[in-house]
Amino acid sequence: MALSSKGGVSTVTVLVLSISVAAVFLFFLLSSLSPCSCPIPPAPSSVGSDVGDGGGGGGRSGSGAFEGRISTSAEDVEWVKDQITVNGLRMQDNVLRKGINPRTRQQQLQDLIEFKGISHYEEPEVGNHTALPCPGELLVEQHHSNYGEPWAGGRDVFEFLAESVHLSPDSRVLEIGCGTLRVGLHFIRYLNPEHYHCLERDELSLMAAFRYELPSQGLLYKRPLIVRGEDMDFSRFGSGVVYDLMYASAVFLHMPDKLVWVGLERLANKLKPYEGRIFVSHNIKFCSRLGGDECTKRLTSLGLEYVAKRTHDSLLFNHYEIWFEFRRSKA
Repeated sequence: MALSSKGGVSTVTVLVLSISVAAVFLFFLLSSLSPCSCPIPPAPSSVGSDVGDGGGGGGRSGSGAFEGRISTSAEDVEWVKDQITVNGLRMQDNVLRKGINPRTRQQQLQDLIEFKGISHYEEPEVGNHTALPCPGELLVEQHHSNYGEPWAGGRDVFEFLAESVHLSPDSRVLEIGCGTLRVGLHFIRYLNPEHYHCLERDELSLMAAFRYELPSQGLLYKRPLIVRGEDMDFSRFGSGVVYDLMYASAVFLHMPDKLVWVGLERLANKLKPYEGRIFVSHNIKFCSRLGGDECTKRLTSLGLEYVAKRTHDSLLFNHYEIWFEFRRSKA
């Protein structure tokens, strides 16, 4: 086809421009269909979360740590020392300062009674809108002093016992005399729901556990089975449960020897054979008073055997205890 030079140039130019536009459009169309170039999130770490995160993991991250660790390490202690040094911290004389509430527990309790609660309700007590009002004695934590040892020592006992039996979140634990959960809170936080059981006789301790400690730690969802009872009656815990750990911290000291043996007889077949452990703190006079050979025979008749005397010295809380270890010697 013959074209004039002017017309030919104009037509070619239009044709070239049309092809260019089509190519650009095709390029963007193909680009939109290509795989997303968004940043790829990092893969989850293989190291488990720390015990304190409430998720049940037992691992730690950081230098010198290892999967499944529960207790404080020497590296942890050195890190704390470094932070104290770097920040220039030192214990000061205990003087009252602005911004710190100087009231004693008794003074705080009086304020709670006078003002009918932390929020200073102006209505009569019947108008309290709290779903489950907490007694003032618990709010000022008087129960933390009921057992004669630092409340922080509960963490220390947990670490010692948990690592002694290689505890995992799926383990099952029975505490005989859990009191106000000084130790139990740490087991409840670490274990799967419903895997912590306790027999406790004291009503005030149980009230503190249910009304203050479990809610304040956000652990109600763990549904621990805590039963009020005495005379070593474990019937409410069910017949089929088998425990990885049973322990009694300074409880058998206050029981008649005969009752302790009744309890051991009832618990022997609820302990996991060979791997499960019973730990008793302070002393085992219920056993030693019988004489060594007689105690051994009595334990053997129950399918139990004495393993060792263990001593534990805390890295953190000036806490030293003696524990006696037993196991189930036959299935």
